[in-house]
Amino acid sequence: MFTWALRLLVVAGLLGSAWIHFDLWQLGYRDIDTIGPLFLVNAVAGVVLALAVLFWHHWLPLLAAAGFGAVTLAAFFLSVTVGLFGMKNELYWGSSQVWAAIAEGACVLFGLVAIAVRDRDGARV
Repeated sequence: MFTWALRLLVVAGLLGSAWIHFDLWQLGYRDIDTIGPLFLVNAVAGVVLALAVLFWHHWLPLLAAAGFGAVTLAAFFLSVTVGLFGMKNELYWGSSQVWAAIAEGACVLFGLVAIAVRDRDGARV
């Protein structure tokens, strides 16, 4: 039961990040070179990974979800510090930025915990 709860938290993080990136893409990020297509890729990848975490009971989708969250968070922090692909965002902790950071942090945290529980118990998570 605990492992399913972890998986569901990972799925919630993935879908949350995917939704936020898709929403921002619709609101105008689609018109930004390089960043626009990457936001759409992020949205699609989040949904695909969420399905993989739900239906493939292996450690690999959990690791991919943790990597997805870490890379997405790193890209965000690069975009507000030094810029990313010619675009520099302001660090404005509005609702989209806060929810995205929480969702991506959940992917990393709960994905790694689920892998650790799987390895400790030797069970399929």
